[in-house]
Parts: sequence; structure tokens; C-alpha cells
Amino acid sequence: MAETTQSSAQTSRQPPSQPPAGSASDMPTRRQQIGFVAAVFGMFMAILDIQIVSSSLNELQAGLAASQDQISWVQTSYLIAEIVMIPLSGMLARIFSTRLVLTVSALGFTLASLGCALSTSLEALIVLRAVQGFMGGAMIPLTQAASFSIFPRRMMGSIQAVIGLVATMAPSIGPSVGGYITEYMSWHWLFLVNLVPGIIVAALVWRNLEIDRGDRGLLSRLDTLGLALMAVFLGSLEFVLEEGPGDDWFASSLILFWSVVCAVAAVGFFWRVLTTSNPIVDLRVFRDRNFALGAIIGFWIGVVLYGLVYLVPLFLGSISGFSSVQIGQVMFVSGVVMFLMAPVAGKLSDRIDLRLMLCIGLVLTGLGTGMNVHLTSDSGFDDFFWPQVIRGAGQIMVLLSVSRLAMGRLAPHEIGNGSGLFNVMRNLGGAVGLALIDTIRELREDYHWNQMIGAIDQSRQVVIDQLASYQSTFAGLADPWQAGVQMIAQRISIQAEVLAFDNIFLWLGAVYVLGSVAAFLFRRPQDPASKADASESAEQSPAH
Repeated sequence: MAETTQSSAQTSRQPPSQPPAGSASDMPTRRQQIGFVAAVFGMFMAILDIQIVSSSLNELQAGLAASQDQISWVQTSYLIAEIVMIPLSGMLARIFSTRLVLTVSALGFTLASLGCALSTSLEALIVLRAVQGFMGGAMIPLTQAASFSIFPRRMMGSIQAVIGLVATMAPSIGPSVGGYITEYMSWHWLFLVNLVPGIIVAALVWRNLEIDRGDRGLLSRLDTLGLALMAVFLGSLEFVLEEGPGDDWFASSLILFWSVVCAVAAVGFFWRVLTTSNPIVDLRVFRDRNFALGAIIGFWIGVVLYGLVYLVPLFLGSISGFSSVQIGQVMFVSGVVMFLMAPVAGKLSDRIDLRLMLCIGLVLTGLGTGMNVHLTSDSGFDDFFWPQVIRGAGQIMVLLSVSRLAMGRLAPHEIGNGSGLFNVMRNLGGAVGLALIDTIRELREDYHWNQMIGAIDQSRQVVIDQLASYQSTFAGLADPWQAGVQMIAQRISIQAEVLAFDNIFLWLGAVYVLGSVAAFLFRRPQDPASKADASESAEQSPAH
């Protein structure tokens, strides 16, 4: 610990105008590096488990004798608990230390995973998934905050490349991993695979990642009212966004009720945070233009990242008839690209303006998404390969650059809180994106259906010929003509669904490309250590 403190002091005393010395004195110790690697792996598990069940819900439904509506709570409960914990983690780290919170989170996540695997009822699985999400939620922002705390700025390109790889690749390959596990083993192994890695992560973090000391005195000043309001606000918002599309939004009294609860809790939460002297989360970081812009772009990253992880498997499964393994193969393409691009993007971020890199990443992601605007009912692996390649390259560049731009001008004591809020915005973007995409898809499908069904003219020769063909096929039925009409209607329905997917891919891609100009609204990032040094000098100045 003394070594770490000394290193930080040496780094912060460097003049802001000079580049880092590059000596070993500003590097974290080997033990800290080992602990950080373990924390990164814990972060990977936490993000992976958001989507690992998405391609295996049918198996879970069959194994637990649950309905379609009930089984969705296996995913929803995890997301609600996670989004509550993410902003809370910064406060907990200040009270108990980063090492302790990460260790307890890893152990809690592991035990909850074991409980999920042993669950014999849907109710037990939902509760334990909530515990799993709550514990996993702490590992995501604290790992990112730790990277800014222990590594010098000259290494941020490589370090954030790893963080960005985890944040983008984990949700992308989650359905693939889950599909393979349930295909060749059983659904219980979706959770059992976490046991050994979870124990190793907890042990290595506890033994090695000592980077700060908690202040237990803050516990007595913990804003419990603010905590309760935040939990109700974020939890009810996540519930409304997850369940709204399936329940026809405000046509459902349950959705309407929780929307009102969410609105009231939101007003109470923001009032509490802005008026209390010791808020549960500090929103003053949004005064920093870079952080505010980064949070907005992070929100949109969540919309597209989680939206595409949902859209592509849905299309391949419902339209193309792909199995979970085949879907996994398509999704794995972007994961491989991100893995290969991560070190390249890391080195690139140290050599070019991060704003330019962000712009390039946004354009690539938009182009890759827009390449899927001409899908048909026969589209398969080949039609998604190059779009997945280009999207994967763009996404890793975007997340790497935007995280550095967002938090590159925050002081060290603001990093933990900022990281939590940044990740909350990304997760909220994912929830909003899924809800919005589902709603738009249904609306566009209805629109295209009405357009095409209205254009069917039974006097046209092509329609007559098609009906005659179907009548011949169904000659043995009581009413072959009616069967033919139903077949034409089914074809129109599939085509309407395909066109709805095409529309969404086009709009998502266009917004990304058009939004690339926002990259140049950022200020150049500043070394947090330099900022802290400047603040300390101002405080010690006689003029001050």
C-alpha cells in the first residue's frame, strides 16, 4: 500500500505539460496487476450472464414448467438488480474499500450461481438471479474505476482496450455460449460454469488488489432515503422497459402502476440527490462536458449493442429457422473481431486524437448495421458475416475511446462515481433500446402487412397462378382455395416481418453515422493525476 501511495504521489507531482516519465515508479505493483486481471475476468462473467440465458429460455421454461411470460423474469430480475447496484457500488467502495466490495461481490455472485443451478422452482431461480445480478453489478464499474486509479495514463490505451473488449464482447457472445451449453449439456451448466472462476476471482482480488482504504465513518452518513428512492426509481424503470412491449404498454394496468411509481420515485430521487450534503450518487460529474457527452453516447451504445444482440438472433431464429448453435456461430463473428481488434484499437488510441477514433468507430458501427437493410427470408450466415465484422471493429473503437473521453478529465476521487453513472447510462440505453425496438418492430410489421395485403389484387395473373398452384397442392383438403389464400397471407406476414427488421437496421445505422459528428464536441482528455495536482496546488495557494 505504501508503494502504491508513493507511486501516485510521484505521478501527481509531474508537471501537466510533461509526458509521463515512463519509469517503473508509476506502474502498479505485480500484485495489483494480478488483482486487476482477476477483476476484469469477474466483470466479464457479470456482463456475460446478462445474455447467457437469452438463447436458452425455452430449455429453462421446459425444465421448470414455466409459462412464456414467467420465464422472461429470469432475465428481467437480473437486469433490475444489476442496474440498482451499479451506481451504488461507488459509495460502497468508499466505505469498505474497492478490494472488499469486489471480493464480496465475486463470492456472492458465485454462491448465487450455485443456487441458480440447484433451483427446482421458477420462484427460487428468479430470486437467485436477482441476487446474482446485484452482486455482479458491483464488479462492472469498480473494475473500470480501478483501471484509472492504478495505471498511468500512458497505458490507458491498452488497459481500456481490454475493458472495452469485455464490455462489448461479453454480451455479443453470451447467446452463443448459452446456446452451446444447453445444446451439449443442460441448462444447469449455464450457472455452474461460474463456480471455479468465481472462487479464483474472489481469492486473487482479495489477495492482490489493495488500492485504497475504506472510510467506515461514511456508513453513518449513508443516505438511506436516497438509496431507497434510487432502487425504486431504477428498478421500476427497468421493469416497465422490459415488460412494456409485451404487455402493450399503458394498456396494462400493471405497467401503468409501475410507471407512476417510477415517475414519483424519480422526482424524489433527483430532489434528494441535489439537496442532500452526502448524496448516494454525485450528479455533479455531469457538469463536465466530456462526461455528459460520454454518458449520452454510452446510452446510445447500449441501445445498439444490446439491441443488435437481441435483433440478430431473433431474425435468425424466427425468420431463417436457425438453431441456437447456428445463431451462436453468427454472433461469434463479432466477438472474434473484437478480440482481434482490441490490441490494435488500444495502440491506435495512443497515437491519434480520441475524438477522431470515436468518429471512425461510430461510422463503422453505423455502416455495419446499415449493411443489413436488404435482408430476405432466405438470409443466413453469409449475409451477416461482413456486417458483423464491421460492427465488431466499430464497437470496440467506440467503447474504448468514449470511456477515456468521458472520464479522462475527472479527478481521481470522481472516477468511481463517474464509472458507475457511465455504466448505468449504458445499461439504461440497452433497456430503452430493447423496449423501443420491440415496439417499433411491431408497428412497422403492421404497417407493411396493411400495405401489402391491400395491394393484393386477385384479378392479377400472378396472384391467380399462385392460388392455382396452392389449390393443386392442397387438393385433398375440404377447401383448397381457402388453404391457398392462407398460404399467401402467411407469406405476406413473413415478408412484413422481414421489412420491419430492415427498417430498424436502417434507422439504427443512420443514427450512428449521423451522430458521429458529436465526437468533435468533446474536449481533449486530461490526465486525472494532473487535474488532481492542479486542484491541490490551487487549494494550497495563498491567493486561494
